[in-house]
Amino acid sequence: MDKSNPSAPRIRVVVVDDHEMVRDGLAAFLRAAGDLQLVGEAETGEEAVALCAELEPDVVLMDLVLAEMNGISATRAIREANPQVQVVALTSFRDEDMVQGALQAGAISYVLKNIGAEELATAIRKAAAEQSTLASEAVQALVQKASRPAPPGHDLSPREREILALLVEGLSNPAIARRLIVGRSTVNWHVSNILAKLQVGSRTEAVVVAVRQHLVNQSC
Repeated sequence: MDKSNPSAPRIRVVVVDDHEMVRDGLAAFLRAAGDLQLVGEAETGEEAVALCAELEPDVVLMDLVLAEMNGISATRAIREANPQVQVVALTSFRDEDMVQGALQAGAISYVLKNIGAEELATAIRKAAAEQSTLASEAVQALVQKASRPAPPGHDLSPREREILALLVEGLSNPAIARRLIVGRSTVNWHVSNILAKLQVGSRTEAVVVAVRQHLVNQSC
């Protein structure tokens, strides 16, 4: 989008934030940018989804901390219904789970609310052109998450989790075989795999890890 060409189509933007003062500030910022156009405002995630379905904007500025449907859920819903709409996560939060959650939900960019006006305008223009902008803090959070060793049990299969839950209940291998209507050798094989994946040497240790890491439903 050529901001120097006044005849070029403007980038249509929807602002989503639960604070009226923030929305007013973003509205003023968008009005001051010749190539950006505010076409709608939403206070909640549900409003944002409905508004995007109606208006089909080019870019959404999405706050992530919203009542009821949060910004990550709203981003996912918007992108599933309108994949041509690009979402820029605009938030004060920089923790790795929120960064990863927003990007996995379909946000093309993740920027912080302390960003400068021209930087934000650039992020919007890049989003409209299907180019990503990531705050340095967001990149650092993703790097830290990627470099952290995966917790024990992350690779358990659904069947192994089911058997682990029965171990937590205190069932023996024969009892598990009867409960699941499978052979004892099959249960023995799964239990061996569970011990290996949890990096433990006994059923008791496996149960301790399962409880500490919340690998099974605690109601079991």
